[in-house]
Amino acid sequence: MKVKNLLAVVLCFAGQALAQDSSNVRTVGYYDTPGTACGVTVSGNYAYVADGYSGLRILDISNPANPNEIGFYDTPDCACYVTVSGNYAYVADSDSGLRIIDISDPASPTEAGYKVFDNGGFAQSVAVSGCYAYVADGSEGLRIIDISNPESPTEAGYYYQAYGYSVVVSGNYAFVADGSKNLWSIDISDPTNPNELGRYWSSCGRILGVAVSGIFAFVVDLYDDYSSWQTTYICRLRVMNISNPASPVEIGHYDIGHYDIMSWDYSVVLSGRYAYVTDGSLHIIDISDPYHPSQGGHYTTSSGAKGVTVTGDYVYVANGEYGLGIYQGYGSADLEAKKIKLVVIGNRIEYLLQRSAHTYIKIYNLLGQKVGNITDEYQGAGFHQVTWNGKNQSGRRVSSGVYLVRLESNGQAATGKMLIVR
Repeated sequence: MKVKNLLAVVLCFAGQALAQDSSNVRTVGYYDTPGTACGVTVSGNYAYVADGYSGLRILDISNPANPNEIGFYDTPDCACYVTVSGNYAYVADSDSGLRIIDISDPASPTEAGYKVFDNGGFAQSVAVSGCYAYVADGSEGLRIIDISNPESPTEAGYYYQAYGYSVVVSGNYAFVADGSKNLWSIDISDPTNPNELGRYWSSCGRILGVAVSGIFAFVVDLYDDYSSWQTTYICRLRVMNISNPASPVEIGHYDIGHYDIMSWDYSVVLSGRYAYVTDGSLHIIDISDPYHPSQGGHYTTSSGAKGVTVTGDYVYVANGEYGLGIYQGYGSADLEAKKIKLVVIGNRIEYLLQRSAHTYIKIYNLLGQKVGNITDEYQGAGFHQVTWNGKNQSGRRVSSGVYLVRLESNGQAATGKMLIVR
């Protein structure tokens, strides 16, 4: 075994022991790629790793405990990021722009086409939506590439005002983290003529990563802390309400860590009720209440964790010089994640379902007699609310007093109290 591989094994299991004490995250498997793993995405039984100067590496992860490389394509420059759509992998390849790799045969990938941008730039991130690839191209901003013919991609439009560090697309909007103080909202309803709608400005930070779910954007911001004689840095996950993309508003945040050294290895992805953040390590943030995000778990990886993606029960992390790490949550934090939650405010009932399931809300009096049913239907995971009109099953108004509200879903139950005053 190579010395490098042996060291990776030692560090990997040392990290696992540390994580078991504090984070409920454990190592499932790993693969030591030949380069520096910067980004990763998963499609089917394969993980696609942007491996720096070793290009695109394709790993069979059908057995997550024992991933193995089945194919690779050596891109011309430094592969920083990769995303997959259909039979193609789209690689942000720094000075060599966007490379489009045909992965219809993962064991023998070939380059279908490429786009090297005029005026330089440095392709660092890419998102694909429909017939377009959106490339965060460093000093050359956001480049929009028509990929309807992957063998001959053409530039459809661009937006130069924002430095392109990372990009995510949601509907008719692109959200660009510029690696400095700004999160940009860009209207891409006409890809040939993108327009700035607005931006969020961080007074002393560096916005390095962004992910979007519904009306919320989750932003990784590394900002300066001047509270001591020596400047240090705080990594903060900011939650933005983007229901009006022209005016993003911060509604909550969570401070992930405090650092002495400036780094650029930050990213964020979302899955279910969690945001997964890399900052050299892996952090799992509970965002089920976007106004009050909280720690869900963390894992000190064997090297600088740079990119992350989540599929099913597994978290895949691009671990720099130690390649791909595959992790999984377990223990009490995982059990807590499955609990349903219920809050009663006046006659309004608010509840959180961690999983989609048939859901019942029943009303009982203090003698344990059922007064009525409010909800009896299949509902999706997430927040729900309903009001009770204070009437029983016969449609008659109940008398004043305290009533019990019982929520049942996915084999679990939660109970609250409601006061009715006539």
